[in-house]
Amino acid sequence: MPPDSFSPLPDAVPFDAVPFDAVPFDAVLFDMDGTLVDTEGLWWAATADVAAALGRTLGPSDVPYVLGRTVEDTAAHLLSPPAAAPAVDPAVDPAVDPAVDAVEAVAERLTESFADRIRQGVRVVPGAAELLRALTMKAVPTALVSASPRSIVELVLPSLDHSFAVVLAAEDTPRGKPYPDPYLEAARLLEADPRRCVAVEDSPTGIAAATAAGCKVLVVSPLSGLPDLHSMSLS
Repeated sequence: MPPDSFSPLPDAVPFDAVPFDAVPFDAVLFDMDGTLVDTEGLWWAATADVAAALGRTLGPSDVPYVLGRTVEDTAAHLLSPPAAAPAVDPAVDPAVDPAVDAVEAVAERLTESFADRIRQGVRVVPGAAELLRALTMKAVPTALVSASPRSIVELVLPSLDHSFAVVLAAEDTPRGKPYPDPYLEAARLLEADPRRCVAVEDSPTGIAAATAAGCKVLVVSPLSGLPDLHSMSLS
């Protein structure tokens, strides 16, 4: 299982240390895995299984390359030395780039393994449902900004029972987290200044993306849960 907690980046602070009455914002942008649903353990387990099939054992040094990353990023990491054999023999089809094909094949295995675990049920993080309902009542726009593929996002969305104004998955931007692209795109689609958006994140990768986009960052964890509306002073 992955570590239970991470050290926040310098520009990010825990939610209970942020005076939200002094920080006006126009929208709230939510990460999904580990923030709204407690699925990072499922993702780690899925990755560990695929890694084992490739002859690798995951450890603490793998965390930055697994949690908060796109499936393709994790697949590429698993294929870094010691690498698995390419899925396609270039002697059979020399037009195919073995490295690219191998990453795609491993990414597909990761997605299938993760999806199988999600279908068995996911736990919504404490406070998530209440906060989402309260934001709806206050007419605060929300976006889901996930590093997971859309197929995974679609499996999870029914558990959240919330209508996000914008839903972004890994396929929706050329670069995923830790680049700022997903959060910048969410703000653009909401017609909001990213500097007036709050990003709710749990992993260093996501925190880096939101911070680079100029968002204010709330750092949460599946253990401590999300703040309530009163704590965020949205009046």
